[in-house]
Parts: sequence; structure tokens; C-alpha cells
Amino acid sequence: MAVKLKLTRLGSKKHPFYRVVAARNETRRDGRPLDFLGYYNPMRDPAEVKLDAEKIKHWLSQGAEPTETVRALIKKHLL
Repeated sequence: MAVKLKLTRLGSKKHPFYRVVAARNETRRDGRPLDFLGYYNPMRDPAEVKLDAEKIKHWLSQGAEPTETVRALIKKHLL
């Protein structure tokens, strides 16, 4: 079972809001996640990001792979 850290889309048309989640590799984009890790709101100026560092470290230590977008968010807001 491969796990990815990825974004799930919420919000209405043309007003996206994303949750950062840990989900199985085969799960659809908005499918049921294993764990919620934070959120990302690109509609704010500047973009609003809230991440749970402890949960992210836990999933990374378990072998989870972040997507490119989530990797960039982690790099920018946690390091």
C-alpha cells in the first residue's frame, strides 16, 4: 500500500480551497483520505497555508511520497 501526500479540492466553481491529506496511491483525487494534514487557500492574498508538521513528519517517516505541489508547500512553509 503506497501512500501519497496530496491535495483534495473543495470550494465552489472558480473559488478553490484545498486540503492536504495522506491517501492511498490508488484513491481518487477527492476520495476518502487516511489523514488530514492541513489546508491551502490560494484565493487569499497572500495564499493561506496551515500544515500540521508533526503529522507530516510521521507520514514521511512511514514512507509517504508528497506530490510536487505538496512538496513545494512543505518546503516553503515548514523549512
